[in-house]
Amino acid sequence: MKVIGLIGGMSWESTVPYYRLINEGVKARLGGLHSAKIVLYSVDFAEIERLQHRGEWDEAGALLADAARALERAGADFVVLCTNTMHKVAPAIEAAVAIPLLHIADPTAAAIHQAGLSCVGLLGTRFTMEQDFYRARLTDRHGIDVVIPDDDDRALVHRVIYEELCLGRVEEASRLAYRDVIQRLVAQGAQGVILGCTEISMLVGVEDAAVPLFDTTGLHAAAAVQVALASC
Repeated sequence: MKVIGLIGGMSWESTVPYYRLINEGVKARLGGLHSAKIVLYSVDFAEIERLQHRGEWDEAGALLADAARALERAGADFVVLCTNTMHKVAPAIEAAVAIPLLHIADPTAAAIHQAGLSCVGLLGTRFTMEQDFYRARLTDRHGIDVVIPDDDDRALVHRVIYEELCLGRVEEASRLAYRDVIQRLVAQGAQGVILGCTEISMLVGVEDAAVPLFDTTGLHAAAAVQVALASC
């Protein structure tokens, strides 16, 4: 079994499901008392969040590159970055270590293709929805068209993530608002919707949409299990 290196804490609310889902996946595959071999480096999200909103991505990338190097020294065989937004600095992480990074967009794209879809909506932080680092990977590498909410809806989605979900708050009013945003994405032609922030699955589930929802946390964790157990 390979050792999984998790970079978590962004927020810790969504890192907890990674640990649980990965261990559940290993137990389901191997049975008995088996559990995953995991090394976790959990950052202080307040430091990362400040850099995000200042646009200081190089500095944020340097912090996460340091985390990846620490995981490599601790014996990790590959890195799992437990956040969608910070994949903006994936190149800095990949350049810092000799072990591979399992990019969150790739298992998400595989699930979209498996569902037979070609156009999806994307929910996430403003950074994920508006910048190219995530959408371009889906389109250029995987041939998937991506639609995003309008500006007002993007502001709402972003606010709920940072002011509620990252603080562990799950509000019914926000769930209903997200349902409306999803409906508007479907009206734009989305055949499914990516929950492109690892906290969003705390708020909405399959019962909240008439189209498939792609939970990046679950998909990323499942892919980590596949890589870890590839030789087992």
